[in-house]
Amino acid sequence: MSRRMPRFFRSKLACIAAAVFAVLVVSACLAPWLVHQDPYDLSQLDILSSLLPPGSPSDHGYTFWFGTDDQGRDLYSAVLYGLRVSLSVAALGTGIALVIGVTIGLLCAYAGGRIDAFFMRLADLQLALPSVLTALVLMALLGPGLGKVVIAIAASQWAYFARTLRSSAQVESAKEYIMAARTLRYKAARIMFRHLLPNSLGPLGVLVVVELAGAVALEATLSFLGVGLPITEPSLGLLIANGYSYMLARQYWISILPGAVLLVLLLSINVIGERLRQVNDPRGAALESV
Repeated sequence: MSRRMPRFFRSKLACIAAAVFAVLVVSACLAPWLVHQDPYDLSQLDILSSLLPPGSPSDHGYTFWFGTDDQGRDLYSAVLYGLRVSLSVAALGTGIALVIGVTIGLLCAYAGGRIDAFFMRLADLQLALPSVLTALVLMALLGPGLGKVVIAIAASQWAYFARTLRSSAQVESAKEYIMAARTLRYKAARIMFRHLLPNSLGPLGVLVVVELAGAVALEATLSFLGVGLPITEPSLGLLIANGYSYMLARQYWISILPGAVLLVLLLSINVIGERLRQVNDPRGAALESV
């Protein structure tokens, strides 16, 4: 991977996307120190400052760069806090899906037989349904909440990781070093996690990035529809939904600006994922060297 990173940064578009993504992540992590207002502390809200357009000055000496919403909430502060929640939920859900999918994929590739058939048919069933539909059904059963959204994201994504790792691990399982480990009667856990897993992780790097973008979009969709995070755990999707009713009243910024930040976030992640795919593609490397 370290030898491929110089190739990654040969693309100016990928460099810009990586820089934008890094700025968004750092801004989300440092949100409490970068804003003048906790947008969800009711004692700091001023209803007289509601529905102010972007760039309006406040009575406390700072500027509402993104304007305010109907409750007098500073939208710039709300976007940074919402960005932090969206990224945290998406990263946690994708991480859990990765662990579940890798474990199942590794077990299927090593054991084969009925275990492989059972889990792969289960993965086929999950992949046959749109991720949004799977998440909506789960949210209807579990109810709204941060933990429930994480479960819905993980349940919608694990099959992708399981399928990908199974394919890679099956190729490795046929190699001599795995056969030798079986012949020496090493424990199954040792063969799977010390020998098979480290040599099968290659294709997962790109998939993790792509699924992270999908998790962000899925969480935003659920929150926009009102079945995701509660108002006490705001996300970008919820901010967009809150301003939707004001679009026709020309208070466009309440929805447009959080939507623009979400769009930039998804674009940067997808550009990074596409560049990683090119870097890990041997045919792409050959073309670049010509």
